Amino acid sequence: MVLPLPTICVLGSLNIDLVYYLPHHPLPGETLTSSHSDVSPGGKGANQAVACAKLSRSRTLDNASTKVVMVGAVGADTHGATLLDSLQSYGVDISEVVQRQGHDEHSTTGTAVVMVDNCTGQNRIILAPGANATLRPERVARLGDLRPSLLVLQLEVPLDTVLQALAAAKSADVPILLNPAPALKLPDAAYDGLSHLILNETEVALLAQVDENELENLVVVEKTATRMLAKGVQNLVITLGAKGAYYMSKDGQKGFVPALRVDVVDTTAAGDTFIGMYSVLVVEASSRNMEFDIRAAVTASTFASAKTVSRKGAQISIPWKDELETE
Repeated sequence: MVLPLPTICVLGSLNIDLVYYLPHHPLPGETLTSSHSDVSPGGKGANQAVACAKLSRSRTLDNASTKVVMVGAVGADTHGATLLDSLQSYGVDISEVVQRQGHDEHSTTGTAVVMVDNCTGQNRIILAPGANATLRPERVARLGDLRPSLLVLQLEVPLDTVLQALAAAKSADVPILLNPAPALKLPDAAYDGLSHLILNETEVALLAQVDENELENLVVVEKTATRMLAKGVQNLVITLGAKGAYYMSKDGQKGFVPALRVDVVDTTAAGDTFIGMYSVLVVEASSRNMEFDIRAAVTASTFASAKTVSRKGAQISIPWKDELETE
């Protein structure tokens, strides 16, 4: 008998990325000429759904270890169709994505202007939410019915919707991975009972109220992680850019995994790849009744992210499972 695949449900944003590659990030009042531009599917929610899908199956969509369901909203426009086609091409279930009709600012698909520094690969992003802003709390009432093995959340959709999703998942005993990006202050109740919290330097600086420069010191990182874990989080990962990632868990595991040295082309979707790989390993461990190994997950996620930053683009740059297996 073939058992049904475990499910990762990703609730979040779907955007079209308008990407510009520049000699440097523009200064106030400065006009720059882009060396290259691109239009591609993106959004933190969609990128993380694609990462979960690609990293749990081969390029031929065979041998999938996980089903991935996207919950979100797009406009009934060309950009929306492009996003849905892209998600499906990677094996993501789009049955829970709503296409908004109408003629107001929330009836169009969300967009993001992404400025990539050609020298460093670092990016800066400006968001226009569009239909993402219509993902209201009542929309997530069915999360319990979907019964995912893991719910993945970010903060590019309305905060009250995220908080409702957290409450609904906790009520249904669904494990949650929260990536609080872009960073917003959250009530303490949001952390209580979180299975996994993954955030970067900028996000932890705001949420834990520490100077981002102080996070250069791993002693400060460890103290900050301890304080955040005390809020009720079971597993915490702080990604530290080119330095690597620090992890700490409720059961006493903690440590640092250094980043791999690669030629950085574009950091877009690097964090989303990390979360996708980590999420897949969480679900695979659960489905096999195995103990989750946080260090192994952080190590594998760091490796997958290194592959992503060596390529241009968002979803297209995320590796497939079989690409990593041949490395």
